[in-house]
Amino acid sequence: MKKQNIVVLSGAGMSAESGVMTFRGNGGLWHNHQIEEVATPEAWENNRALVLRFYNERRAQLFQVEPNAGHLALAALERHHRVRIITQNVDDLHERAGSTEVLHLHGKLREVRSERDENLILPWTGDLNEGDLAPDGAQLRPNIVWFGEAVPAMSNAIPIVEEADHLVIIGTSLQVYPAAGLSRFLIPGTHCTYIDPAPNRAGLDPSVQVIAKNAGEGVPEWITSLR
Repeated sequence: MKKQNIVVLSGAGMSAESGVMTFRGNGGLWHNHQIEEVATPEAWENNRALVLRFYNERRAQLFQVEPNAGHLALAALERHHRVRIITQNVDDLHERAGSTEVLHLHGKLREVRSERDENLILPWTGDLNEGDLAPDGAQLRPNIVWFGEAVPAMSNAIPIVEEADHLVIIGTSLQVYPAAGLSRFLIPGTHCTYIDPAPNRAGLDPSVQVIAKNAGEGVPEWITSLR
């Protein structure tokens, strides 16, 4: 088997199979909170306590879930190929499965940062409360890229995609930008696979291989096709 440079773009569907509650579902956000209430800079200014509680609940949930078969299969694939994962997810399930090259586009639940300095980042596993301060004296906030904020990691993600021999997109509706536009940076002719139980085929190039299954089934099936 020829060693390939494989790039993975994973979305919420990848983690949903492990039991991680997703942002979108049933017309609302988690616990019926709308995006504007808990995931924007304005929400942070208007109701800091609600935002902190929302992310504390999500962080606590990470202790109740485990990587699924899709996460584990991607980690095992590193024995044969270089596998770099660009994820929209803020959980750490890829890392816990054993993947070693993971770029989080939208931040990490187990990190917090100064609200004054976005580069002052600290690891965090428990609750975050009002009055918890960064070393610079500013209030700590979740290290999450909220709606309306820039996505700094895109500048790192683009060259990774440009170097791919094979791009595999897993568990995403391809509707959240700028992440959904990353496939535009593929070198023409690069093979692309899309794994999702309800794939969004709108505007999808006919050359894309579609596996209409969840990650736990679809990822091992795709890996078999590489051999």
